[in-house]
This record gives sequence, structure tokens and C-alpha cells, in this order.
Amino acid sequence: MRLQKRRVVGASVVAVGAALALAGCGAGQITQTNTMLPAVNGAMAQAGKLVLRDAGLVNRNDCQQAYASGSSAPLTLVIANDGTADDELVSVSSANAASATVEGQKAIVAGSKLLIGPANEGESVQQPESSSAAPSSTQTSPTSSASPTSSASASPTAGPTGQPTRIGHAEVVLQGIKQVVWPGQTIPVTFTFRDAGPVTVQLPIQAPTVELSCQPSGEAEAGGH
Repeated sequence: MRLQKRRVVGASVVAVGAALALAGCGAGQITQTNTMLPAVNGAMAQAGKLVLRDAGLVNRNDCQQAYASGSSAPLTLVIANDGTADDELVSVSSANAASATVEGQKAIVAGSKLLIGPANEGESVQQPESSSAAPSSTQTSPTSSASPTSSASASPTAGPTGQPTRIGHAEVVLQGIKQVVWPGQTIPVTFTFRDAGPVTVQLPIQAPTVELSCQPSGEAEAGGH
């Protein structure tokens, strides 16, 4: 019995010693990667028949990636309307921003979706399926050539196949960030719709869209341990 107890005590001493050795190796070598969480995929939320997907702050694609206090942060997300009635994005606000601007299309067409993001990331508006069936003679008629334009500016409904007839695009930018936002952190953003009402989403900074090669200071010295 005494021999068994001595073996247990001996194993415990070895385990404690190993833990202290690991702690000593990392002491005093706190790098940026020790405290920064990686960027994550966007958030998801729902307000009535509207579904918000892949919502987040656009990644700056630089080594810092954070949004400093006083800076502006563009948003990126998709708002899908799964209902049978159109809705509209009335406003966007955040407790961590002085204001927010909304430019572009605000209507979320029934059975379609609205892309929010920088202009170079948006998709062009798709014409209704019925316009593709228009006769070729409309191309030479001054009066009939205006009908595809008028149908695109209106709020079209879903096509015969039930597929969305077009994809809208808008740009939303948070102005005057009050507190720095780092990758791994989230910022509350409230989207208010005409019919679906408000919904608040915790938005992270999206993952980088390009490959970044950043080596925080002090990481090379840490490799020696």
C-alpha cells in the first residue's frame, strides 16, 4: 500500500513540473496572436419573412484588420425575402457608431434578395424572366424599348418557376465607430424594416478575402521555446 502511494505522489510531482516548465517558456512573450481571435463567418438573423445571412463588417484585408475609433465600416450581408409581399429597409443604426448611411436600393422584393456591400462586390440587377421573351421587334420600337427599363425599376414578382426575378444592391456604412473593433469581436447593428420591424444582429468582422502574410512582433523569439 505504501509503495503504491509513493508511485502516485511521484507521478503528480512530474506532472506539476512539466506544467511549470511550459508556463515558464511562455512567460513574458505575449504576442498579438495570443490575444486576437481569428475572423469568423457572418451572422444570421430573421425578421418576419426576411432572412439576414452572412452579415458582418467588411474585412480591410490588411494585417491590422481592426476598425479604429472614429473610422467608417462598410457592411456586407444578404437579405432574402421569403414572403409574398415586398418590404423595405428603412434604416440602420448601431450603439457603437455615430450614424449609418444607406445608399442604393432599399426595397426587398418578394421572393428575391438584396445584396449589401461595396459596389464592386454587388451583383447587377437581373431583368424579369418575362422580358427575355419579348419579341425582337421591340428593339427597333422607341415606345416599346422603354418597357424593359420600367419593369426593372418597379418591384417585380417571382417568375413562373418561382425563382427570384432580380437581385438588388445597396451600400450600408457605419460612420464614426465609437470603440475599436478587433477581429473576433462583434458590434450590435439594428436593421429596421417597414413591415418586418427592427432586428438587432451582432456583427463580426468578416474573414479576409485575400491571403495575408503577417508576422506579429515577438513571434520569432517565441519559436525558440
